[in-house]
Amino acid sequence: MASSLPIAQSAAAVSGSNLPLRSIPGDYGLPLFGAIKDRLDYFWLQGEEKFYQSRVEKYNSTVFRTNMPPGPPLAKDARVICVLDQKSFPILFDTTKCEKKDVFLGTYMPSLDYTNGYRVLSYLDPSEERHTKLKQWCFDLVKRNGRNFLPDFHTEIEKSMDLWEAALAKGEKADLSQEVQVFAINFLLRSIVHRDPAAPGEFSLGRNAGAFSSAWSNPQLLPIAGATGLPHPVEEVLHTIALPFKSVKEQYDAIFNFIKTYAADELREAAKLGIEKNDAVTNLMFFISFNGYGGFNIFFPQLTGYIAKCGPELMQELHAEVTAAVAATDGKVTPKALENMPLLKSVVYEGFRFRPPVPYQYAKAKTDFVIESHVSSFQVKKGEMLFGYQPYVMHDGRVFEKPDEFLPRRFMGSEGEELIQNVFWSNGRETEDPTVQNKQCAGKDLVVTMSRAYVAEMFLRYKEFTMDVEGSGNALKLFFSGLKRA
Repeated sequence: MASSLPIAQSAAAVSGSNLPLRSIPGDYGLPLFGAIKDRLDYFWLQGEEKFYQSRVEKYNSTVFRTNMPPGPPLAKDARVICVLDQKSFPILFDTTKCEKKDVFLGTYMPSLDYTNGYRVLSYLDPSEERHTKLKQWCFDLVKRNGRNFLPDFHTEIEKSMDLWEAALAKGEKADLSQEVQVFAINFLLRSIVHRDPAAPGEFSLGRNAGAFSSAWSNPQLLPIAGATGLPHPVEEVLHTIALPFKSVKEQYDAIFNFIKTYAADELREAAKLGIEKNDAVTNLMFFISFNGYGGFNIFFPQLTGYIAKCGPELMQELHAEVTAAVAATDGKVTPKALENMPLLKSVVYEGFRFRPPVPYQYAKAKTDFVIESHVSSFQVKKGEMLFGYQPYVMHDGRVFEKPDEFLPRRFMGSEGEELIQNVFWSNGRETEDPTVQNKQCAGKDLVVTMSRAYVAEMFLRYKEFTMDVEGSGNALKLFFSGLKRA
């Protein structure tokens, strides 16, 4: 991944900008065929990283026009303006200039059958009344259940650790990817719904809550996802034809009924805000199973892999830092203990920078305005769709030294703390707060805390580990081949 390239400057200047005005380079090609060509480039002929890099080089610009998957027939209009540097990308957060209605997955929106006929919070613009009610409810439920998250996470991850060790004792590989699907959603359900999903009962989910969530979420993402492990012609069909909801209705119903039955406390609080019960259940399911679990299911294995590649020295330092910090908190991972782990904190932020769990951001221009890259300015017209690919933006060499290296200590010290403002994984700057007026992730702070808790729990129990990797892309699987107990 490369940094922004210098751009040939135009002689014209823009009022209010010290940078020369330049027409946005790039084009969309012929109707239908241009979108199909770009989609083939994106998934097969070039791949994601080369798709962006080749266009940055071709146009000598980190702002350009192109088509984004899936394109027709699933998306009526695939045309976007890419913003791929640290200076232009934040326009996507500016709700005074950009609308966020129905752009959660970009130019494509899944059938509302997947969400019980409701446009859930992720698809709402802050100007909509339901957005204010639903986001405030999310803030409130995270705050109300704050004391539950760390203890419930400890309970669930310890179960998975026992299984990893049992597998290795039998000469088998310990499946990290599979177990993340279990503990990442179980602790969320325990903490928010106040019910162990594996507890006996009519609506028990057993150890299937994560698998059911993935089964329901994946068809919504397939039109814009690549590298599923399936043959290329099959994947291309999935980029062209939306899977019907009925194919996952059984899994959806299982989670929906679990939440509707056991989340009585949270549903009562939603009713106080004027949120209808099924609307609340659907949004809570999306918040837990799509936003929360979906992000953890991606990020935890990735982060573990990055740490493993750094080697035993980093692991031993993390183990020493964690054990020293928890010594003052009765050997438990607490918020106070986490604040005394600066190396661990830096490692987690470097994980968010290196490969953000939510790679894509979209917004539609509400009015005409000017955006700036590092070296040029560009006129955007009302109604145009803007798109940012966060992994590229997070590797901007004008902001981050050695951007393509995973540097565990990047965010340590005063200079490192200053860099945190340039981490954008949550649909906003890490140093800013989510509100009902913006689209920053309502659970931003919870996600960061639990990511730090994940690493802390790992190194509280283990001094180091070794890993094996199978597959690639969305079909990637990680296994522990060795775990050294503390």
